[in-house]
Amino acid sequence: MKKIGITGATGQLGRLVVEKLKTKVAAENLVALVRSPQKVADLGVEAREADYDRHETLSPALHGIDTLLLISGSEIGKRAKQHQEVINAAKNAGVKYIVYTSLLHADTSTLSLAEEHLATEAALENSGIPYTLLRNGWYTENYTGSIPGALAGGAFIGSAGDGKISSAARADFADAAVAVLTSEGHEGKVYELAGDEAYTLSDLAAEISRQTGKDIPYKNLPGAEYAAALTSFGLPEGFAQAIAGWDVSASQDDLFDDSRQLSTLIGHPTTPMPTTVAEALKGLS
Repeated sequence: MKKIGITGATGQLGRLVVEKLKTKVAAENLVALVRSPQKVADLGVEAREADYDRHETLSPALHGIDTLLLISGSEIGKRAKQHQEVINAAKNAGVKYIVYTSLLHADTSTLSLAEEHLATEAALENSGIPYTLLRNGWYTENYTGSIPGALAGGAFIGSAGDGKISSAARADFADAAVAVLTSEGHEGKVYELAGDEAYTLSDLAAEISRQTGKDIPYKNLPGAEYAAALTSFGLPEGFAQAIAGWDVSASQDDLFDDSRQLSTLIGHPTTPMPTTVAEALKGLS
């Protein structure tokens, strides 16, 4: 049986993928590739140290791995170099197939995140290793994480205007990774993955209002004002500007896709936005 390695297994997506893989693949054929193996002891699979910034850890960690799920790193600005290191090590270790979590429409997106994803896609192409691109859209949780602030402030703020957002729950994207890792015929394919139903941030605010019984309107701000507001809430200035910039891209429908490739790939409808809102509110109670 082939061995599957999963990078970023301490992250929210990585943990979900490992848990879902365990229902389809024997645990001994799964390897969590993480900076701190002790942090995934609870997952019940082999864990190996694989630090993107310490390339000497990467080739040994990938030894004996047949298929690698390369979940994009979290350190924006460092990811292209880190991912290149992993791909180089995968080649050295004899990895036969790589599945990479990229960005929805990375080749045309105005999101600042696209550049590093495109660089990684090019590195995969140049590696000669067969690969599949999972171009993940937005997680609905990216927005529902702002619900506590919206409830406290009496409004949901952003810069996405009337842009249509085709998000899905993180679990849906985990299901897509599992589907590709455990079935044949995906090599060389690029999947544009997004939710079945699109909504605007006004729709999201209306749904929050409906479920809480409070009047939480959507307040659209120019990007600079939104960034300033986020900074005032304690976010680092660079990160605040990045988030505001992503919203501005969303206003241009960069987070919209109606091809339903995600639900086709996972074999079930994607999680509706109201369901994820309800889960977020349940977590607050």
